Amino acid sequence: MLKLSILDQSPVSKGQTPSEALHETVELAKIADELGYTRLWVSEHHFAKTLAGSSPEVLIAYMAAVTKQIRLGSGGVMLPHYSPYKVAENFRVLEGLAPNRIDLGLGRAPGGMPLATRALQEGSSPRFGGADYGAQLDDLVDYLKDGAPADHRFAGLVATPEIDTTPEAWLLGSSGGSALNAAQRGFGFAFAHFINGQGGQEVMDYYRHNFMATSFNETPQTLVSIFVTCAETTEEAERLASSLDLSLLLLEKGVSSTGTPTPEEAAAYQYSFQDQFRIAENRKRMIVGNPESVAKQLQELADSYGTDEVMIASMIADKEAKQQSLRLIMDAVKAAV
Repeated sequence: MLKLSILDQSPVSKGQTPSEALHETVELAKIADELGYTRLWVSEHHFAKTLAGSSPEVLIAYMAAVTKQIRLGSGGVMLPHYSPYKVAENFRVLEGLAPNRIDLGLGRAPGGMPLATRALQEGSSPRFGGADYGAQLDDLVDYLKDGAPADHRFAGLVATPEIDTTPEAWLLGSSGGSALNAAQRGFGFAFAHFINGQGGQEVMDYYRHNFMATSFNETPQTLVSIFVTCAETTEEAERLASSLDLSLLLLEKGVSSTGTPTPEEAAAYQYSFQDQFRIAENRKRMIVGNPESVAKQLQELADSYGTDEVMIASMIADKEAKQQSLRLIMDAVKAAV
């Protein structure tokens, strides 16, 4: 059966508090655990009023305490902001708390506004601060595995606590650069189709072609992530997805928002011809429909990428509708086997 996973960005819907959004993510983790989803990743965004998740490590720890088997991870930690050694330590602790259930997903995007980026990197060594992502990744590998080698500036340093298992390592990306970085280090590669709806299949092939076996993985590990909205009927799915249509449109226009728009707000919005064109383009990053249609499209997407795992990003404004969407998707995929 096609493996299903979830990416949750802890979106703050209209009329909701950030605290409520975080607790909604935790509740979603419990439900996903019961339904049999493979993994749930949480994102990192800074100085973002509509996305509550600024510290994935903390949220992962909380979710690990209330779930049993689902893998939990970061989608992702924005490594240029941080010391690779501290990131390695954070995820060693998480792995110690939930052995064989932790994913260290890494990215290089700022994950926030320029002001937040400057604050996060304040006092960073000029060697890092986003300037040499590859060197940061190499240091992280050393700290998580056998320790820094003899010719390293911190020779012998290893991340503690020293435990028997290691988190799965993944790179998130929507370009060939991320794919190559992942391939050269034996990391898994997660393509963000929900960010870039074109050319991902070629990027995934590039990753596989350049993959080098390491102690992380002997063979390429892949998944693709996409926005998905599912409901009992296509009409209801379209209504729910209109929130995301408008949210992405407003983001492109640089219009500040106080939360994910409701379907009612989306219905009342006055769309120009250009707006409608942009919505059609953004739909290339989404799957919207009834359960049978969604299951079919998910399998077709996975086949086109040559992967056996799809990660669902859901931005449905209503909590109950979002949870129901994920239930319907899992049931439909199981039924399609």
